[in-house]
Amino acid sequence: MDIADFFDTFFEEAEELLSDMEQHLLELDVDDPDSEQLNAIFRAAHSIKGGAGTFGFTVLQKTTHILENLLDYARKGELTLRADLVDTFLEAKDIMHEQLDAYRSEEEPNQEAFERICQTLQQIALDEIGQQLDGPTIPAAEPKAAPAPSENDAQANSNNNAGASSNGHLLVALLNVEDKDRILLVEELEQLGEVQSQSGDAKRYEVVLKSSDSADDIEAVMCFIIEPDQIEITVVEGVAAEPTPAEPEVSTPAAPAPQAPAESTPSKANTTKPAAKEKPKKAAAESSSIRVSVDKVDQIINLVGELIITQSMLDQTVSDLEDQSVGNASLQNGMSLLQRNARDLQEAVMSIRMIPMEFVFSRFPRVVRDTAGKLGKEIELITEGKSTELDKSLVERITDPLTHLVRNSLDHGVEMPDVREAIGKPRIGKLTLSARHQGGNILIEVRDDGAGMDRDRLLAKARENGLNVSDTMSDEEVFQLIFAPGFSTANEVTDVSGRGVGMDVVKRNIQSMGGRVEIQSKLGEGTNTRIVLPLTLAILDGMSIKVGGETFILPLSTVLESLQPAKDDMYAMAGDDVVIKVRDEYLPVIAIHEVLNVENAITDPTKSIAVIVQGEGRRYAMLVDELIGQQQVVVKNLEDNYRKVPGISAATILGDGSVALILDITGLHRLSRYKKEAGKKVVNNQNLSSFKEAEPS
Repeated sequence: MDIADFFDTFFEEAEELLSDMEQHLLELDVDDPDSEQLNAIFRAAHSIKGGAGTFGFTVLQKTTHILENLLDYARKGELTLRADLVDTFLEAKDIMHEQLDAYRSEEEPNQEAFERICQTLQQIALDEIGQQLDGPTIPAAEPKAAPAPSENDAQANSNNNAGASSNGHLLVALLNVEDKDRILLVEELEQLGEVQSQSGDAKRYEVVLKSSDSADDIEAVMCFIIEPDQIEITVVEGVAAEPTPAEPEVSTPAAPAPQAPAESTPSKANTTKPAAKEKPKKAAAESSSIRVSVDKVDQIINLVGELIITQSMLDQTVSDLEDQSVGNASLQNGMSLLQRNARDLQEAVMSIRMIPMEFVFSRFPRVVRDTAGKLGKEIELITEGKSTELDKSLVERITDPLTHLVRNSLDHGVEMPDVREAIGKPRIGKLTLSARHQGGNILIEVRDDGAGMDRDRLLAKARENGLNVSDTMSDEEVFQLIFAPGFSTANEVTDVSGRGVGMDVVKRNIQSMGGRVEIQSKLGEGTNTRIVLPLTLAILDGMSIKVGGETFILPLSTVLESLQPAKDDMYAMAGDDVVIKVRDEYLPVIAIHEVLNVENAITDPTKSIAVIVQGEGRRYAMLVDELIGQQQVVVKNLEDNYRKVPGISAATILGDGSVALILDITGLHRLSRYKKEAGKKVVNNQNLSSFKEAEPS
């Protein structure tokens, strides 16, 4: 077995440790630091250093080592923390993350960044502690003669080498380890020191190791290969003590000491496990989960989707049987049971991909801290609903749009501290990130208590940019103007915003996920930007509709109500536009048979059914022939299997084996406007392929 087989495990665990380190640093109170948080930050750096050393990731190992030394002074109270020092620690964490990515890509880390952060950390040590740290040094630093160690220094060194034996000999016991893994582990131990003896069996295999590394370091390395409860490390007594070098990474091994007997049995008093209380909890958590490639999960989901389609086909066939004999009744009972089991299987498999929103929200304390620092604002971040679950594919894609919305709220929404104070608001602004389920959707909100949106200013800016707007537009329509390409109300361009890019991308990305963006704002009180997303992209709750001889699917999340249009409620507007009056609101009418060229459809609006739907914050009335019913459908990507079709978001396979197209609400409206402006009743394939996504003004 090649040690490279464990690279992925190290990369994943190191990512988690870096994420934990950042979270603890952001939560740290510099005026009254929590010792548990400081220890957790130190342990994260310590574990990464051990793994990096094992796998030969030298630059990452050296960077982490010098940071670890500085963190050690902080947790002992010898380094007084300040906000700027925490910023430097966060910068070091970012560079470590970049180094990790470089090793993952089989590239060499940035040497300039490595030298710069090491020099910065060394300078902190010189300025704050008055001495140089072990590890990479500042090139211009003058070497100093090492002072004679005092009793306090000796005690500090003793604490630094917690878990190391005074004679350099450790007994490493491997518990319940397979032979192939044991061989690899012994080879790794040989890299960490000199193996004096080894004996035992698969249940307990003991290795006496002479090493200058501490038991903690060795255990941290081994735990990247086996579970923590499979290893015990204790000091071997009875061997003459030898001095331990101050810098394990670059020390030269001393001459071998006399061999210690392999049968030495460690006593409880010699066990070197300072974090023993935490180990059982960690082991239990890891033993209850496995790491599985997302591709494998996707493959299972696709197969379950095919199974659901097959089950629907069988169900359709059974329901069409006219002979209700005893045999057919049994068949129908079996099909009902299959349907329930298939639905349970589908929900169980889909839950594998569901992960909590905490994975998204956890990165925003850093975003808020950095952005507020650049803007000179004081911000309190509040997160709600972190346990709300969302499909992993959506979690990965929602991060960038949320980042844009957060930065926009901090820049354009929350006022400067002095301004807030002058108008009677607290100097510290509040930004809230929340998530919750609503039906088959997830609602993600970005709320601030800032200045809110100025309707008149937005309209003036829109006219200045040449957009077609009017004073009769609703507040929701006016607020949606901020998503127009190139639209910005910033007075000057900064490195945070002002170039008019970003918000249009936010809207486009959210729409590509089958979602929509809604905005509520009140001048002087703040803004609430709401993202509505389906829980998953693989399964869709839909409303089946009939137009002519064709069956289409409307996403159920977009359907508000349906009604029978009355002639007195229909109004012709300029050109070919038609609107319908629904409770004192005039909604654009979209005749699906006209837009998609469906033959043999009902053309009289008063004999059709108007389905009221919502998209892009606007409501429309879609004319259909018949409502078939509600059903869950398996979404098939149309663009991957055919090509992009305006007005159509995806496709699905129905129970009778036919293909039904899933309608894109906003896309249909754009296509309808395009056809009317072009003055065409029929649009051929060439017209469709050249159709522009931008809605005509």
